[in-house]
Amino acid sequence: MNTTYPSLPPTGLVLLECLVAGTTHRENLRQHEPGLLVGQVLQLVREPDSKYDDWAVKVLTTAEAGELWLGYLPEVRNETVARLLDAGFPIAARLTHKDWEDEWLQLEIEVLLPGQHA
Repeated sequence: MNTTYPSLPPTGLVLLECLVAGTTHRENLRQHEPGLLVGQVLQLVREPDSKYDDWAVKVLTTAEAGELWLGYLPEVRNETVARLLDAGFPIAARLTHKDWEDEWLQLEIEVLLPGQHA
């Protein structure tokens, strides 16, 4: 099945480039990995009640892609994005690279503040 997902426009401010944390703790990620496409839009969702991280931000696929929970933004790099999400800014993410290292699925993403360019 050849599935395509909408991509983010090339304009916008890149706020963060990082690996998604916690992918080794996501069940069944190996079976879903083939459906994760470089360039795919991802959604970021605040988890303000996390008992592990005050600034927790979940990384998921979009509703159109099944809202698969992939992991989190890294704990030491998520505060600015969490504050922007809390303030209502339209923060989005895009998958830029994926690779397996033994049982660890490395997912590299860009976190973007979409631009208002025509």
